[in-house]
Amino acid sequence: MMPRSQESSGLGLAGRALSVSPFMVMEVMDAAQRLEAAGRHVIHMEVGEPDFRTPAVIVEAMGRALADGAFKYGHSQGDPALRESLSWHYRTRYGVDVHPDRFLVCPGTSPGLLLLFGAMLEPGDGVLMANPSYSCYPNLVRFFGGRPVYTPVRESEGFRLCPDELRGRLGPEIKAILINSPANPTGAVLGPDRLEGLAGLGKTIVSDEIYHGLSYRPERDHTILEYTDRAVVVGGFSKAFAMTGWRVGFLILPPDMVRPLLSMSQNFVISVNAAAQKAASVALMEAWPEVEAMRAVYDRRRRLLIDGLRALGLGIMAEPDGAFYVLARASHLNQDSRALVFEILEEAGVGLAPGIEFGSGAEGFLRFSYATSEENISEGLGRLSAFIARRSQRGG
Repeated sequence: MMPRSQESSGLGLAGRALSVSPFMVMEVMDAAQRLEAAGRHVIHMEVGEPDFRTPAVIVEAMGRALADGAFKYGHSQGDPALRESLSWHYRTRYGVDVHPDRFLVCPGTSPGLLLLFGAMLEPGDGVLMANPSYSCYPNLVRFFGGRPVYTPVRESEGFRLCPDELRGRLGPEIKAILINSPANPTGAVLGPDRLEGLAGLGKTIVSDEIYHGLSYRPERDHTILEYTDRAVVVGGFSKAFAMTGWRVGFLILPPDMVRPLLSMSQNFVISVNAAAQKAASVALMEAWPEVEAMRAVYDRRRRLLIDGLRALGLGIMAEPDGAFYVLARASHLNQDSRALVFEILEEAGVGLAPGIEFGSGAEGFLRFSYATSEENISEGLGRLSAFIARRSQRGG
């Protein structure tokens, strides 16, 4: 008789579960951790996670919230004080009035997108997105029977969506346009002209603004809500505030979408960590000096990494303007970016993300995260230099 674990293996799984592709960045990190367990030292530049500690003012607010008893279920739409703070933030930072009742607090932006696409998509509905773009987007869309519709963004255009090029691709099957600015993996920032052009296309815009606060351009970040009300904003605290493990994100919804998504959230989420929400409210009100200090450090790292990669012969035509990634062309080393990443990890002890993870438009590229120290970046560049030299000597 077959062992029980094998007998039950795979039984009852829906096709949508089996169709979710692995998150390659985490696969690389898992392989790196296996090397570390065997005694190797690895420079991690594969994962987009701030290396800074969460600012003390936020941590202290969490402690006060717990001491005050914030350890029970909270409001299913999100703590009222946090939604008031978010409303204040959008009014003061962007000049946009968003009523607190339009915010839905989620346990991170990915669950927020899961709720959103579960509510928006019927089987066959298309969601237009850039190629390359964040690797989880297609899985989130396909999970509900939706269809990712890719539009190329060119390196020569700074990997930015061009509204005029999209007009002929927006048939009735396209339910939404998904944008991300600053963008993962390219660091591209959409300025006011492009955001206004996208808003004028007549489709619902889903704007992932998780990297707001981490832009290196002289002008401020812009939200899509400055240009249209026909939009959903996805935001959170993970990146700018170094709060990845706190799991606090939010959606800004059109009024007619709030009740259906709230009902879904009540059933599927219940509520978000009560104390973490109290701390997130303090983050919005008090932690911007710390965010600016972190942003300045990221900017120094950005320049160090860009200059170092160019010195190694990796191509960077479009310098990143935001987030904490550099997408560098490495096709002269190996056109198979996945194979190249694991070769570099094994031989040089440097963890990177393969370009193909983010779409066919990034094949032949490698994504470098500079959410790590300048010392690690310098060490990683040195290891890559030695790797490339060895590869050249053996004719690789």
